[in-house]
Amino acid sequence: MEQSNNTDKLLKELIADSDQYKNDFISEEEFPQIEAEKKNLIRSLMNIRMPKELPDELVALQDDYLQKELEEKGIVALSDIPTIREQFGSKSPFGEKLSIWQGDITRLKTGAIVNAANSQMLGCFVPCHRCIDNAIHSAAGMQLRKECSHIMNGRRMKYGRNYEEPTGTATLTSAYNLPCDYVIHTVGPICYNGLNDALCRDLQNCYENVLKCCVENGIRSVAFCCISTGEFHFPNEKATEIAWKTVTDFLKKHDDCMDRVVFNVFTDRDREIYEALLS
Repeated sequence: MEQSNNTDKLLKELIADSDQYKNDFISEEEFPQIEAEKKNLIRSLMNIRMPKELPDELVALQDDYLQKELEEKGIVALSDIPTIREQFGSKSPFGEKLSIWQGDITRLKTGAIVNAANSQMLGCFVPCHRCIDNAIHSAAGMQLRKECSHIMNGRRMKYGRNYEEPTGTATLTSAYNLPCDYVIHTVGPICYNGLNDALCRDLQNCYENVLKCCVENGIRSVAFCCISTGEFHFPNEKATEIAWKTVTDFLKKHDDCMDRVVFNVFTDRDREIYEALLS
């Protein structure tokens, strides 16, 4: 009952905060009664909200709501995730540092999780879209978009008003309502017109620069999503091969800097592709 009351309060605050959009979504007579519908509307209003100032009351309601949502989903600690040596008996020299885990990346309590961002670096504005960018921003809260906007505004002042984040870079932000310590955002290559060497190098740069970001900031565990394999259409098998090789090559030189690298997969297909590497 407590979470239901908080859901109503948060939804009303979001509607009041979203004058530009509220008539497109809801009227007083149409206020949803089903909890799932309220939650979808909350996420939708968060997704479309521009990175403007955040009233303290709205932030407090949102944070309380998201923390209770996280509690319901359940936090997954590194100790809950077997290494590939424990799970598969892998003989890899990094068998105690690598894991393959299938599930919701927003549940992971690691040093950082990796977000597959777009070049605008503000998260996904499509209400309840199924991309990883939307999932991470929705679970972190609206503060994440505001921080990303601040970073991008600074880069536009430096590089020009039309600046977009290049493919393959790594940008560190706070995690807010996520259980991890940080989020590292990287823009993966878009593979609409066939694969080529340049796209493969771009994806390699994503993994390398995220790991370098970890080392530079003393982050000792990181969970990678399957960068570029969803909306950006990078072939899953090739993406997995690049991810695995880039991470293991990096560990050969920086083994003492990382405690764990988790390859987070969401679909059965991606899990099977990763597991095939161990056979």
